[in-house]
Amino acid sequence: MGLFDNGFKVSTALAIGIGGIILIPTLAPAVAAVAKPLARTLIKSGLVVYQKSVEVLAETKEVMEDLTAEAKAELAAEQKAAEARNLTS
Repeated sequence: MGLFDNGFKVSTALAIGIGGIILIPTLAPAVAAVAKPLARTLIKSGLVVYQKSVEVLAETKEVMEDLTAEAKAELAAEQKAAEARNLTS
């Protein structure tokens, strides 16, 4: 048995495998009972963060549109003033 002679005996591996097969059906409902509420909480948190980011982006867009409109108005006023100076010269 040189192939399996790495310090971990085949019987030990077999015992762990059988133990896992026996324990998984009994532990799965307990893990699911904990994991499902945790997953629901994570999803709810993600939705809250998404909604808040949508609101922040909308506010940012509004501010940028306002600044752009103000800059365009200032440029138009400057052009009119420059045209008025050119006409009087």
